[in-house]
Amino acid sequence: MNYKLNTESTSDVKTGAMAGLKRLLPFMTDEGRNGIVALVGILVNSLSSLIAPVVMAHAIDTSIRTKDMHGVLMWAAVLLVVYLIGLYASYKQTITMGGIGRRVLFNLRNALFMKLQSLPVAFFNQNKSGDLISRINNDTDKLNQFFAQALMQFIGNLFMIVGAGIFLVVINWKLGLIALTPALFVLVVTQVISPWVKRTNFKSLQSLGGMSGEIQESISNFKVIVVFNRLDYFRDKFSEANQANFKAAISAGVANNIFTPLYTLAYGLAQLVVLYYGIHIIMSGSFTVGLLIGFILYVTNFYFPLRQLASVWSSFQQALAALDRISEVLALHSDMDTITSDKKSDAGAVLEFKEVSFRYSNGSEVLKHASFALEKGKTYALVGPTGGGKTTTASLMARLYDPTAGTVFLSGRDIKSYTPEERVEKIGFILQEPYLFTGTVHENILYGNEKYQKYSNEELVKLLETKGFSSLLARFPEGIVTKVTSTGDAVSLGQKQLIAFMRAVLREPPLLILDEATANIDTVTEGELEMIIQKLPTSTTKVIIAHRLNTIEGADEIFFVNGSRVTRAGGMQNALNMLLHGKRSS
Repeated sequence: MNYKLNTESTSDVKTGAMAGLKRLLPFMTDEGRNGIVALVGILVNSLSSLIAPVVMAHAIDTSIRTKDMHGVLMWAAVLLVVYLIGLYASYKQTITMGGIGRRVLFNLRNALFMKLQSLPVAFFNQNKSGDLISRINNDTDKLNQFFAQALMQFIGNLFMIVGAGIFLVVINWKLGLIALTPALFVLVVTQVISPWVKRTNFKSLQSLGGMSGEIQESISNFKVIVVFNRLDYFRDKFSEANQANFKAAISAGVANNIFTPLYTLAYGLAQLVVLYYGIHIIMSGSFTVGLLIGFILYVTNFYFPLRQLASVWSSFQQALAALDRISEVLALHSDMDTITSDKKSDAGAVLEFKEVSFRYSNGSEVLKHASFALEKGKTYALVGPTGGGKTTTASLMARLYDPTAGTVFLSGRDIKSYTPEERVEKIGFILQEPYLFTGTVHENILYGNEKYQKYSNEELVKLLETKGFSSLLARFPEGIVTKVTSTGDAVSLGQKQLIAFMRAVLREPPLLILDEATANIDTVTEGELEMIIQKLPTSTTKVIIAHRLNTIEGADEIFFVNGSRVTRAGGMQNALNMLLHGKRSS
């Protein structure tokens, strides 16, 4: 299955405003009460702003015009109360929406991370981890900023615009229509430009993800860069990604700020025509000075939030662009779910391949109609030239991938019918490149091992001694409590493989797969590991991938993997001949 995320094209970016908000509703299911509190706060704040011009107009035409100071003070007190109510309402809705934004951000990031954990290995092979990190951190933060700051401002401005527009038309409908005409023009322009603004922001977020991917890849491989003295390559690659991000960010900045001057122009035009026509109707005796001042205040209350809405609308477009990138991940579904299968194998084998074929998403075929069975308690070796398909075959055995055709049987059942927990109990896999987690040797050895998870350091040491691991523990300076980092710099590559070896063998799985498990270990230690393997239960089936002949010479059966075929090699000499011939022909 192709899990490649969209990191280059914006052709699929078609999310509308309502459709985008609907995607976020599942993450706001518990925010109903808080949302109502915030909405009430917005309404009260907007009403306080809309009432103020009416009070001022009335005060001017009654108290100020007649020089009634008692009336002036009374209306001033009324205005103070109105503003204080608005202030409290604004504070309440700001605090409430800040909490909603943080909780939505938490739920969204949690959902993204859980989704990533549910996806198969193929997904991570096809996508850069830096871009995924950018989606989890940067894109979700864009949504948080929208919820915490822009959403309520967006709704509040809408209330203010609608309310002020109604007051303008009610006070004097002709003057009101004249005042609203420039707004109609800019709203049409906004509707036309918005898709371009969103596409520009989407490209900016993509370029930021691409730059994160380049940084992550370069830092992860920095040792190789230093060894080959290719710092220039690192600089050039980063410069290219940084330049692309710079250009995209400039374009996004222009797009996000293009509305503000348009709305400012509309506001200026509205004020001019209102003043001109307002003075005219005052002179005709059909309008008062107080009403004109109140009318101008309503024009301000209409256009100022409209200008703010331009900025908020840009933030909304950024949020929608971020939501598109997030939704890409959330919309993915693993094609490796546990299924109900009636398929059974009568071979009585621990594991069986039956007409198994496999190809990667790029189209390269690795296996074609492979059929073989692994019997309980036997040791099997997979040999073949580099790139012949040995590791892929082992990965299919452990269901890191699913075959494109055919069936893999585990203990007589379709391997797809096992839950991940059941499958892991039955299969141990020592990877070619063992990965360690930040912590101690103790924590890494017991990673994923529920049986011994609560063992203390002393209990684990005793357990490892009974399993024959004493000499291996001696290779670590502080024994079981030796510090380990995720990069593995605290221990050598050979020590990493020893930890991975102990981690897998301690589980005593019915099927143990060793993919070049001793490639970075000296011959003496390799001999010790072989002795430990011999102590495993006699029912344990072992599959060994190795290039050292002494590692596989004790195998009960050898399979030659090359040219999309898995062939029984017979004896060691025949396997060697096939290996030499395979290398020459590959």
